[in-house]
Amino acid sequence: EVQLVESGGGLVQPGGSLRLSCTGSGFTLSPYTMNWIRQAPGKGPEWVSFINSGSTITNYTDSVKGRFTISRDNAKNTLYLQMNSLKPEDTAVYYCRTGVPYYWGQGTQVTVSS
Repeated sequence: EVQLVESGGGLVQPGGSLRLSCTGSGFTLSPYTMNWIRQAPGKGPEWVSFINSGSTITNYTDSVKGRFTISRDNAKNTLYLQMNSLKPEDTAVYYCRTGVPYYWGQGTQVTVSS
């Protein structure tokens, strides 16, 4: 069975950091481009970041540039999102997703609040 499993979410104070992980099972992530997508309460999905299969190209939505870093370890079949200087507006459920064909994880909740 093809699965993506996210972990690493939680409650953090403004200015804090979290590292999200997304591990694939039942298939190999290495050929796929990968994305992080988030959905805040009452809002639609928002694309956050992209990385290509060889980790040579990354991209970020403007609101997280300079604060978030996407990376991957193909040997561990895992995608990461390092999130620093977190803000309350980063509060959302974070999902990892492959490129086409699209496989989604179940999501991990990130809450930034004092």
